[in-house]
Amino acid sequence: MTNSNAGPTRRMLLGIAAAAAATGTAGPSWAAGATLPAPVALSDALASALDKGNPLVVMVSLDGCPFCRVARDSYLAPLHREGAVSVYQIDMRSAQAVRDFSGATRTHEDLVRTWRVTIAPTVLFFGPQGKEVVARLEGGYIPDFYGAYLDQRLEQARALIKSTRQANFSISRAERSTS
Repeated sequence: MTNSNAGPTRRMLLGIAAAAAATGTAGPSWAAGATLPAPVALSDALASALDKGNPLVVMVSLDGCPFCRVARDSYLAPLHREGAVSVYQIDMRSAQAVRDFSGATRTHEDLVRTWRVTIAPTVLFFGPQGKEVVARLEGGYIPDFYGAYLDQRLEQARALIKSTRQANFSISRAERSTS
């Protein structure tokens, strides 16, 4: 005699396992999906981004956070892979070392406290002198709108960086003409 509930029970267990994997609650975080690099030196990463007229984009993430995974996999990792924007990841509870914008060695966790980030994910947009140039993206938002909010912030940051470059060029040109 066979157990008539074996089929539905097996399907239910497979469904639970699939849901856990989809939300990043099962298995190691490196197997959960796309990854973003951790910066070695924020000042170097910023200089590279600004040379291209872009902000430095930093995602503050929390291991196992399903909203972080969606933001990273669906929006930030594709931008990074395409080379459109420099995107790095800082982990909220990590003791990994990184050099900050001034060159001092700090942990990811220390940077998160300094930046006063309390929600994961939080996406920050840094411009000249390592200052945030537009409003942060905090939390998961509604997936239908997250991409639009991200695009809006990137365009605002690029415009600000462009205007700053133009102002610096004008000042430099004026200084040369008076000497």
